Amino acid sequence: MTLIAFGINHKTAPLELREKIAFSADSTVSALASFSSSTGAQDAMIVSTCNRTEIYAQVDTADKQQVVQWLAQFHGLSPTELMENCYHHEELDAVVHIMRVASGLDSLMLGEPQILGQVKQAYSDARNSGVINGGFERLFQHTFAVAKRVRNETEIGANAISVAYASVQLAKHIFSSLDKSRVLLIGAGETIELVAKHLAEHKVKSLTVANRTLARAELIAKPLGASVLTLAQIPQHLKDADIVISSTASQLPILGKGLVESALKERRHKPMFLVDLAVPRDIEPEVAQLNDAYLYTVDDLQQIVEKNLANRQDAAQQADQMIQQQAQQYLQWQQSQSAIDLLKHFRDQSALQRDLLTARALNQLADGKEPATVLTELANKLTNSLIHAPTKALKKAAHEQDESSLALLQEALGIEIKQHPPEH
Repeated sequence: MTLIAFGINHKTAPLELREKIAFSADSTVSALASFSSSTGAQDAMIVSTCNRTEIYAQVDTADKQQVVQWLAQFHGLSPTELMENCYHHEELDAVVHIMRVASGLDSLMLGEPQILGQVKQAYSDARNSGVINGGFERLFQHTFAVAKRVRNETEIGANAISVAYASVQLAKHIFSSLDKSRVLLIGAGETIELVAKHLAEHKVKSLTVANRTLARAELIAKPLGASVLTLAQIPQHLKDADIVISSTASQLPILGKGLVESALKERRHKPMFLVDLAVPRDIEPEVAQLNDAYLYTVDDLQQIVEKNLANRQDAAQQADQMIQQQAQQYLQWQQSQSAIDLLKHFRDQSALQRDLLTARALNQLADGKEPATVLTELANKLTNSLIHAPTKALKKAAHEQDESSLALLQEALGIEIKQHPPEH
């Protein structure tokens, strides 16, 4: 059996194609059954996210074309289009790829932690579907352990590499604990939605989303248990905010210096942390002149992101070295298991032959045959049976003048050839 990792991702295929071959949670079970039936895969697993669709499998023949044909047929697509946008790894390369994916090293956002949970879920789905056997059990338990080591022993996830996440990390540096902070988010686009999710994970004391239309603000606020405001209500509520993060499409500033100054007075000059992620700006730059206001712009955060990305890339190199070593370890274990299985089969086969010949000898004795004759026949037949296969291997190696195989067989069979001194 050959281990393969086949797929397309954000590096090899546009979003339009990735959408077409994505698997929903409902379709994965039937897809796994169909793939196993079509390819004869012993183990199979499908990882499908917004950035990748990948198939991991143990197959008799590592035929890339076969996997492409199945995937194209399942989704009703052209095999040619898939062939042009896919990748295919085998054995060691496949193990390395799987470990890199689970560790976040192959993600659009380098080092992002969500992919590990997605791979674990895919593994669980495949296992529950009955298409995971002993080989994948060991492979993926090892993979999950490696991904955990990468997370714990490198700095791959220590630094923010999105402005949304950087905003929250910066807030954590200024406020030692966010669980006592009141947060006002201005806007309701993707960036604010991402910021809101990061803040919710830190269990802030209160979260409010202000937007021009309340309906859009509700979409972000409701799942997180946050409250909503209109932009017109901001002046009367700004004093309550310890943290303000804004990202709208407004052509004019939402917060002016005077408004923030008034809010700070009502707060009795308790510090306020403000982040302006908008272009054009949502917060007048003069706000930075106020003593108790700490204003950061998208440019400030971008510098942090670029520095952190460089740090993550250094960490990724360390992680790659770790993964290469661990992948080799897994394959060595797999090869040792193959040897153990082969030895067990050999012992079982020999024991079966012994039992058959012993049963025959006992029957002969029961029939009154001479014991010495029976024992001699048993010894001869058992000897011939046990040396038959090694004899064939020795003859073949000698005929092909394969010195290394001859030496290996000699050692394995414990054959000692004594050199006689030349006659005079």
